[in-house]
Amino acid sequence: MNLYSISQDPAGGNPSAGTPSSENVPTQAQDSAQTPAQGALAADPPLEPTESLLAELKRDSDRLESASPQEILRWTVDRFAPHFTMATAFGPEGMTIIHMLAEIAPETPIFNLETGYQFKETLELRETIKVRYGIEVEYKYPETTVEEYEAANGGPVYKTDPNRCCFDRKLSVLHKAARGWHAWASAIRRDQSEDRAKAPIVGWDKKFQLVKVSPLANWTKKEVWDLILKESIPYNPLHDQGFPSVGCFPCTRAIAAGEDERAGRWSGFQKTECGLHSS
Repeated sequence: MNLYSISQDPAGGNPSAGTPSSENVPTQAQDSAQTPAQGALAADPPLEPTESLLAELKRDSDRLESASPQEILRWTVDRFAPHFTMATAFGPEGMTIIHMLAEIAPETPIFNLETGYQFKETLELRETIKVRYGIEVEYKYPETTVEEYEAANGGPVYKTDPNRCCFDRKLSVLHKAARGWHAWASAIRRDQSEDRAKAPIVGWDKKFQLVKVSPLANWTKKEVWDLILKESIPYNPLHDQGFPSVGCFPCTRAIAAGEDERAGRWSGFQKTECGLHSS
């Protein structure tokens, strides 16, 4: 399989960026009238959430409820490629989808939000994917390095305001990365948290303004790991050390027996989601 390096530009921007060039990503306080077109609205051609499209997505989502993840991915590629991309944090679910895409559509652009705070074990999976599947995952970076960010804010923001840190180093980056695509794949499962329990297989992602496809939404943790073990899919070694869910190292800990699988994320705060998948 030929090495695939993300260099597509679905909306005619800078080819080396992997997604179209854009103006600065708006902050939460900016007026919507000043916000540049986001997601699929900035694509060429644009894809807008008309009543007709939303009804179509609802029908497709209902029909795909009983489909396998592979069938969902094939439908997604047929429907949206080459304006289809995937974001991954290299979790077991994401690695499972990458394994499937390597067989179904290895040309699919895949990216990771590199906050600067990820575990080295997480980052090493990028090279593993490149060697195993011939797929090169692109890093998407915040506008500032960790050192610059902490210097500008008087120290680590995650210690006092993890929501803001997630917004600055993940959500704002995904807003920019999503610009110009029609659809993106996420690796969430409904049984992971209350926020994800009602996730459709296919739906319009209002936060990022494009179609969101969740091929593993109705899968269980057991089904994911059964496939990983059966197919020898690479995974983060931290999962064998008590980390069922791995995010940035300052905000992730191992869990104790009987704890929820996301209990190790943002421990000590009333927070279990970075915000990418919450409404």
